[in-house]
Amino acid sequence: MADSTTTAADAVTLKREFKKILSEILSYGGGSKDHGETGVLMKAIDEANRIINCLREVEPETDILSPTPEKVDVPKEFKCTLSKKIMIEPVIIASGQTYEKRYITAWLKRERTCPISNQVLSHLSFTPNLLIDDLITQWCIVNKFERPKSSEDIVTELFTDGIDSLLQRISSPSSVADQAQAAEELRRQTKRFANVRTFFVSQLPDSITRLLTPLSAVDSSPELQENIITTMFNLSIVEKNKTVIAETPLVIPLLTKSLKQGTAETRRNSAATLLSLSAIDSNRLIIGNSETLKALIGLIGEGGLFITEAASAVFNICSVSENREKAVSSGLVPVLTTKIKEGSNVAELLSLLALVSTHNRGVKEMNDLGFINDLLSILRKPSCPVTHENAVVIVFNMCDRNRDRSGVLKVLSEEENQHGTFTKLAKQGSDRAVRKAEAILKWLKRHGTGKAPQRG
Repeated sequence: MADSTTTAADAVTLKREFKKILSEILSYGGGSKDHGETGVLMKAIDEANRIINCLREVEPETDILSPTPEKVDVPKEFKCTLSKKIMIEPVIIASGQTYEKRYITAWLKRERTCPISNQVLSHLSFTPNLLIDDLITQWCIVNKFERPKSSEDIVTELFTDGIDSLLQRISSPSSVADQAQAAEELRRQTKRFANVRTFFVSQLPDSITRLLTPLSAVDSSPELQENIITTMFNLSIVEKNKTVIAETPLVIPLLTKSLKQGTAETRRNSAATLLSLSAIDSNRLIIGNSETLKALIGLIGEGGLFITEAASAVFNICSVSENREKAVSSGLVPVLTTKIKEGSNVAELLSLLALVSTHNRGVKEMNDLGFINDLLSILRKPSCPVTHENAVVIVFNMCDRNRDRSGVLKVLSEEENQHGTFTKLAKQGSDRAVRKAEAILKWLKRHGTGKAPQRG
């Protein structure tokens, strides 16, 4: 066994050789090579692995490149030049340089050049640098260096300092083109980085008001409006942001305005933002004004891409009882019944209609529109239990809240006599549907307008 002096000398030599071979490996860049160069590269990798294994035997308690075991200095070749930290997912870009994936991804959203060489890149794709990744892994094992398991553990602060600058360009008087460009970049960053979404609202003074200021203009650019509204949606998905956003005075009026005008994406994302904000109980009263509800109902009436977000937002808002009066007064019932008759998003819209069917005026409008027959048609057909449940809930409420129940009961009696609709539902519906169907059957029996419930 070698003495301590020999061991130390061997370790120094091995570390020097390791640095040299590492430089050679990195010089290849990891790009596409011919068979001869690939063979040389693989021999270099094998040699690096041999040196690491030798170091484990000669100096198992110390690191490879640092002179003392107390402090481990990560080799600069293993650090990303953008993050200044050890690489977790090293990737190679078109210039042949290697960077941390998450940071170079953010860089390439802004630039088309290599950060080190300033070379204009022929393409923006990249590939994993598996060779460097393996070397870093082995180095970490030898040096007992804890390497994060994925780049998700990295705090992406690379462009946080630039967020206020983007906001300044959006909110200050400048060319519309520059405002739109800054808004597009902010939209991308708030979509990509969770820390940017949090930072924007919590750390930048009056950030929401400043962001929305351009939309207060009479004629704002459709592109600028779309990017700002979509940024608002990105910000709204953070739970802590929802209350701050909804309580900012400009927000609800400008979202309402954007529901009515702008690109299709602007209008849809306005509805999506209101849906996101309405997830908080305290926000529902703030949002539930007649103009906003009327605009959302208008989107439901248009159908297509808008229905899901708009209907879900109205549902959340109407979960507060005082907002149901506003929704019904804003024309919700005729719009919902029309779309349901068309067969559009029936399950979603029935759920919303069931919610507002506790409102007397809403029930009267459904009766006046003859909607009871459409509900019975739905109940006859095979459907999901939730659809049948909501349909029978509405039928029940149309009876329960009708001053002159006899007319409705006559229609229901004919339905039961011809199709046994409520008896079937009382046997095989959901718990709630069973309760409502049984109540309807009791009404029919009590008023002598239908047959008794079938047993067995």
